[in-house]
Amino acid sequence: MTITERELNRATLSRQLLLERQPFTVQEGVRRVVALQAQQPASPYLALFNRLTDFAPADLDAAFTGGSVVKATLMRITLHAVHAEDYPAFRAAMQPTLYASRLGARFAAAGLSPADAHVLVPQVLDFAREPRTSAEMQAWVEERLGADKKDGAWWGLKGYAPLHHAPTDAPWSFGHRPSFVAAQGGAVPAGREADPQALQTLILRYLAGFGPASLADVAQFAMVGRTHVRAALLALGDTLEQLQGPDGSVLFDLPGASRPPGETPAPPRLMAMWDSILLAYADRGRVIPPAYRPLVIRRNGDALPTLLVDGHVAGVWRAVDGRVEATAFHPLPPAAWEGLAAEARALTALLGEREAAVYSRYHHWWAKLPEAEVRIL
Repeated sequence: MTITERELNRATLSRQLLLERQPFTVQEGVRRVVALQAQQPASPYLALFNRLTDFAPADLDAAFTGGSVVKATLMRITLHAVHAEDYPAFRAAMQPTLYASRLGARFAAAGLSPADAHVLVPQVLDFAREPRTSAEMQAWVEERLGADKKDGAWWGLKGYAPLHHAPTDAPWSFGHRPSFVAAQGGAVPAGREADPQALQTLILRYLAGFGPASLADVAQFAMVGRTHVRAALLALGDTLEQLQGPDGSVLFDLPGASRPPGETPAPPRLMAMWDSILLAYADRGRVIPPAYRPLVIRRNGDALPTLLVDGHVAGVWRAVDGRVEATAFHPLPPAAWEGLAAEARALTALLGEREAAVYSRYHHWWAKLPEAEVRIL
């Protein structure tokens, strides 16, 4: 069976709750979309605003405080908000990636080895049974290893150890100075080997939220080596369906998963920075026109807040003086502008209660954008 480009786009939007907002709880919404990018504290809130009917930011506050949704270093070695029940498998699937990325480089330069990490991690988790600030964690490391090893050791441990970010501050539960707490009931990681069952679980969850997808897409989403991903896909065997993508590539999916017709309407949305649909694929063309990719995903990795029109990135937006300024990279029809204006009114009301100038630290990128149509919504 072959799937067209528009059908692939609509499948992504459907799985990501972007064809129509759904009346799910925060916990159900996070579970459905698998993982919310959370480098910037506001982004999980804006992501759910785009996906859930009558989204109340206080509900996500409560989920973070109560521990049903957790924030941690996971896929692509970046911060994600995930359902607490998903965290153990996601973390175990990431084991070889976190081992290679966090127990080398600066960790090794501090004179430490993976064997040292195996000793230190249980001690770190014991210290972090209650929330600890970053300064407290660094002081703990320095007391045990000395000032010369502190920075490299903590750089490795904070990404490798199963630590959650602890809620600390308004307006978005987390400030820019993190605190850490040990993951509840998580096994202490050891070694560089992948957990095959955990990786299969991650793949099934990924396909449920982002499929159909290629082997390369899965590897990109998790930043897990393709050898491990290939073995997991083979092990899943007939539990997966194989499709032919628009370019002839093999795509994997769950049988019976939502794949709406290509002509299904897609409403406009004002997407959060680093929204997962921008980053979850090796081939990002299903959502981002290739010419726009360098405009919205900058060389340093910043992924700007985007206008989504007819299911594809059409520009960027920012909050300015209590309004939404929209920059469109190509002419948009009146109906699209009307839809974006309605979204802007709802988003401005949400931001006004929390942080009217959200993402303002990233406004320097706008000077580097090409000439385009700009409207205040």
